[in-house]
Amino acid sequence: MCGFLGEFSFNNNDLTKRKSFHSLLSLSKHRGPDHTGMLQDDYYQVGFNRLAILDVTASGNQPKESPSKKYTVVFNGEIYNYKELQKKHHLTNLQSTSDTEVLIHLLDKYGIESTIKMLNGMYSIAIVDKFNKTVTLVRDFAGIKPLFYGRSKKGIVFASQFNQVFKHPWHNGSLKLRPEVMKEYFGFGFMHAPNTIYDNIFQVEPGEFLQFSSQGKCVKKAYLKFPKSHSEIKKKKPVNFFDKVLKGAVSRQLISDVPLASFLSGGIDSPLITAIAKDIKTDVEAFTFGIDHVKYDESTKAKAYAKHLKIRHTLENVNVKEIVLSIDEHFQYLTEPFGDYSSIPTFLITKKARNTHTVMLSGDGGDELFFGYPRMLDILNKRYWFYIPFGIRRPLIAILNHLKVINTWAPYTFRTLEEWVKAKQLHILPEILDSFFEKETFSKEVNNLFEIPKKQSKQQLLHWLRWNEFYGHMQRVLIKVDRMSMGNSLEVRVPFLDKESIAYAW
Repeated sequence: MCGFLGEFSFNNNDLTKRKSFHSLLSLSKHRGPDHTGMLQDDYYQVGFNRLAILDVTASGNQPKESPSKKYTVVFNGEIYNYKELQKKHHLTNLQSTSDTEVLIHLLDKYGIESTIKMLNGMYSIAIVDKFNKTVTLVRDFAGIKPLFYGRSKKGIVFASQFNQVFKHPWHNGSLKLRPEVMKEYFGFGFMHAPNTIYDNIFQVEPGEFLQFSSQGKCVKKAYLKFPKSHSEIKKKKPVNFFDKVLKGAVSRQLISDVPLASFLSGGIDSPLITAIAKDIKTDVEAFTFGIDHVKYDESTKAKAYAKHLKIRHTLENVNVKEIVLSIDEHFQYLTEPFGDYSSIPTFLITKKARNTHTVMLSGDGGDELFFGYPRMLDILNKRYWFYIPFGIRRPLIAILNHLKVINTWAPYTFRTLEEWVKAKQLHILPEILDSFFEKETFSKEVNNLFEIPKKQSKQQLLHWLRWNEFYGHMQRVLIKVDRMSMGNSLEVRVPFLDKESIAYAW
């Protein structure tokens, strides 16, 4: 888990001076405090801040060049199936035991696109092809790891952090806010990929890669997208029960050369991950965050889980005052607009976990894949109301509510089912948000995210809701966990978002 920064110039424009480049690179030092490395050529330079997880020796440092010297790579994240790939493709003469080493050998052997399709993990990758003078930016299929890039007349700047791109000198004087994305930020609390609040600065989307030539041409490809429509899925019986799938995911993610533990809450997802981890690795530890607030504290249930699992358990208690005092510090690591106040306790729990561990397992993704949110059931149960024309529906809903036959105002308030689904994820009421941004609509990307295919059966609508949560709300959760954990130089792994786990759920 790390942070990187790179420049790729068009037509050999002047690169940023080394001192200025290093200053920008240092903005992500908290993501990788163990080593900083840089490589430079006439038309590109890349820098890397490393958090050493696999092969903690100098052999695992980055940037790395492939054995043929064709590719220069910076890679943030983990490839969980790297050992399987090494064995399957008979890779020899490796200079380190890191997953990055396997990656660069695969690139030499199979090229960029074929290699990317093999990977199972969480990652953002930048690959400079020195023979063909291109740079390729790749992001994992779930969007766990961040990857920003900015385009200017001089070239492409790419980085793990938003501020490393918008503060880059190639963008001096050229930044212009996008009002529609500002509206989305105030509504949803984050920036949906591929957008950012600035023109010409973007995010690589989950499951996609972009390749830029030295002349500025861009090719964008989706290498793994999970389908929006249920009809796109081949109907076949699952090969395994999910317990086997999840056990395989957890097993892959237990590989680490540094101390690893599992978060343990009082819910379902993280205790399930912890139970499987304990079954595979008997000495794995569990970590719980307790708070002196009856409504939010889950430590009693977590202790019961730990006792049942017979697992070594650390309970870190925190009071409300400590949370309040950490607010300013936690904002240092939000290098982009982000408006979810649960980032504060997330920052504190990852800070406390980092005192003893470098890697933690988490239960994130379970709700999105397996319908854990009550709002999904609410939409499913009330969808029929939206078949009735709005002009008839409004007075009918008003009468039935008055007679206490029903207790819902959603079909009265919202003209379409899409509007209601969208409103359930907004922090601000739609009418108030519209009053702030009277002339602005949401971007086409966000509108497409909330566009429900027509004539949906119950099963198809349920599947669409999962697709919407996966590419929508879940991205906000992943941003929060990544920024706060990496602010404390802690790697958080999410077994539910293993490639095989997602494919099974779909």
